[in-house]
Amino acid sequence: MAEKKAGSAGATKAAGAAKKPAAKKAAGGAGNSAFMAPVTPDEALAAVVGKEPLPRTEITKRIWDYIRTNNLQDPADKRTIRADAKLKPIFNGKESVSMFEMTKLVNSHVVKKA
Repeated sequence: MAEKKAGSAGATKAAGAAKKPAAKKAAGGAGNSAFMAPVTPDEALAAVVGKEPLPRTEITKRIWDYIRTNNLQDPADKRTIRADAKLKPIFNGKESVSMFEMTKLVNSHVVKKA
């Protein structure tokens, strides 16, 4: 009788292990697709990242590349981004914004692909 318990427990364990990776894969794929869907930058944002449709992740990467290349982070507080002529329209005319506020402002300058 002890043999049956060990065998059934092993079968249950194997079945449970097979289900977990499949669940992670399905959840991970669904969550990732929104970030990878191409969006089109408006005119103001296109001046910084280009005109072609890009995933939001790539838009963010290109904005940070632009910020670092042009030394637009506040030296005293690296979380603050100073606007230059190209970023000011994206930042709604503000002289500087936090990196968290920047993400929100950038999102208002993209058009989702239909």
